[in-house]
This record gives sequence, structure tokens and C-alpha cells, in this order.
Amino acid sequence: MPSPASKVQTPAGDTLRLAGQSPVRALAGRAGTGRAGTGGAGTGGAGSAAPGPGTSGSGQKAAAASSSTGGAQAGRSGGRRRFVFLLLERFTLLAFASAIEPLRIANRVAGRKIYDWVLAGEGGVSATCSNDTAFKLDIGLEEIGRDDVILVCGGIDVQRSTTKAVLSWLRREARRGVTIGGLCTGSWALAKAGLLDGKKATIHWENQDGFVEEFEEVRLTKSVFVMDGNRWTTAGGTSSLDLMLKVIAADHGETLANTVADQLIYSTIRTDQDTQRLSIPTRIGVRHPKLSLVIQMMEGSIEDPLSPADLAERVGMSTRQLERLFRRYLNRSPKRYYMELRLSKARNLLMQTDMSVINVALACGFASPSHFSKCYRAHYNTTPYRERGTQSGGPAAMPVSLPG
Repeated sequence: MPSPASKVQTPAGDTLRLAGQSPVRALAGRAGTGRAGTGGAGTGGAGSAAPGPGTSGSGQKAAAASSSTGGAQAGRSGGRRRFVFLLLERFTLLAFASAIEPLRIANRVAGRKIYDWVLAGEGGVSATCSNDTAFKLDIGLEEIGRDDVILVCGGIDVQRSTTKAVLSWLRREARRGVTIGGLCTGSWALAKAGLLDGKKATIHWENQDGFVEEFEEVRLTKSVFVMDGNRWTTAGGTSSLDLMLKVIAADHGETLANTVADQLIYSTIRTDQDTQRLSIPTRIGVRHPKLSLVIQMMEGSIEDPLSPADLAERVGMSTRQLERLFRRYLNRSPKRYYMELRLSKARNLLMQTDMSVINVALACGFASPSHFSKCYRAHYNTTPYRERGTQSGGPAAMPVSLPG
């Protein structure tokens, strides 16, 4: 670890020891998240760090914005913000670790506890993540401080692990005004509890098809994370890290947040404007503008498939030219590639929702269940009905392979 190289004094008179003098990266304008408070055990935030030596103008503005959002108030109170991590069974360890580690490092860099956390779960004994590692819980589903932040950690089989007791607890705490977020498929639990109705939200790209069909009231995005009022959601994986860096920046300033990122060897901090998946050229390994555009149109027209002739016309090509383009770069016809996209979405819906096979077929552009079943069996070597019967239940139950 780099040795401390500078000290920054907060508005509350405390001194933050900052490791290194790395340039402030572009978190500017993204630090409007923190909410300080003193209610509940160990809640609230601490003072916002002033810009250190070498801080850019944008960094200074962002630090000032951070102070105005609640960090300075928390600094005057001398309190600590507390996070309650609700660990659902089979939760994803990476998303959880990416959220809790920035808090630990922020405490270490600040030289004092500016964040607290507890692990919660149904029963209050232990929770097991998706790699079968068990975690001892601190509390059960009990009342928490109004200024605490709940982060629901989801993963495999989230439908099964989101029990009636979990839903009741989330709704009760929401009525008390608690900020609640969902990490990875934890967003599904929030939506099931009705806490995302009318809100912008995100979830892992693999679970988006099923989520859209089940929760029409939610304004789903493809962002890495979303903060809509007191409802936060992330797409899973390392996106939790981006969310927490934004929270730290809002509570304590850009300098501290960037120092935490440096400690994590995290050099590319994403915003809520960044999307989850790689670009189409990167995903397919080919940089051809017209090919990428055709694939984009295919992905956007699953329920009402476009004909090869329509696709070719829209990019100024003949059908024969489009055929040659796909065979040259993807080793399959446009029709075959399109079919694989539709079947991939169908498999997602079968594994993640309770939609009937007929409705899945219609949602993926198949005119009849018999035609859908025939195509599905040819590609996956099983029928949609058997696929539905063998699933273990819940979003992210199985990996989904995509064409290209």
C-alpha cells in the first residue's frame, strides 16, 4: 500500500490522511447522493473533505457539491453512516464485496470510522453466497435506524430467497423512510416489494428480459447503477463499487473517494450514464458499422422480427450483400443469427419468469407454440416445457449463452 503523503482537513476540523497525490478523476458533478443523519445506532455521515493539493477545478466544484448534499451536516454531528447489508440466500459475493470494501478502505484512509455496517438476514444466523461460502449474520429482520441504508444483496434464485418475511420487512422499513438499494438481482426483491414502482432502476443484463415482463411499473435502464431518490439499484458485479464511490464522494468529497479507488486499483470509475454491456463491435469481435447496426436493429425487434430484406434496405445494402457480410464475419446467415437472439431471450424468459410457454413464444416473435418448440429443440436439444420443468427457479438460475 502507498504510504500517506498528505493530510486534508475537513470542515469539522478532522484530519484525513490521504494516500498519494493521484489526480482527481472525473467524479465531478456526480456527487449528489449523501444523506446525513443521527438517528439509529451509528448512523449518519462524517465531514466532507476539502480539496487537497493539486485538486482540479472540477474536483473542487464536486467536493463543494458533496458538502452541500449532507456530508458537511454529518461532519458537524460527528456521526457515522451505517449500512445494513441484507444477504439473501445464494447472493453474489462479488457484488457484496464491491460494496463493503470501499467502506472499509474509506475508514482506513480517513484514520477513523466514518462508516459502519452490519450483516442482516432472515433468521439472523447465517447466509450462504452463490459460491457456497457462509457468512455469520449480525441481526435478523428487525427494526433499524431511520438513517441507515439497506442494501439488498441478491444473486441466484432470487425469487426463492425473496420470502414473504423479507418482503414484509422491506415494505415496513420503506414506510419509515429508510433508503433501500438492491445489488445485482437484489433489484428484483425491491421491485417485488413494490418499492420501485414509478422509479428508474437497473438489474444485471441477463435478468432484464424477465424483469421487464414482470414489473411494467418500473422504468428499467441498462445503466451500471441508478440512484432515484432513496432507491438505489446496481447491475451487479463491480457496479457496486461505482455506486459506493459516488456515495463516498458525496459524503466526504472527491479526494477521499479517489484515494479509495486508488487503493482498490480501480482506475476507470463509471457513472450512472455508463451502460453495462460491451459495445456490439467489442462483443462480436468485429468493427463493421453496418453489421453492428443490423445487429442492433435485431436486438431491438425481438417480438416483431424484421425480414432480411428490411434489414438490408435500412443499411443501404442488398439482401445478398447482407448475407455475405454475416457469413464472412459471423459464419452464419442473418436469419440464423436472428433466430439465435430470439431463442436466447426465450430461454431467459423461461428461466426467470412464470410466463406461459405460449406467451414466451409470442414475446420472442414466434407465431405458434409448435414452431417455437421445434426451433427451441433444434437449438438447445430440449423442449421449452422440459426447460421450464428442470429450472431451479429464479433469475440468474443458469448462464445464458448469446450468439456471436
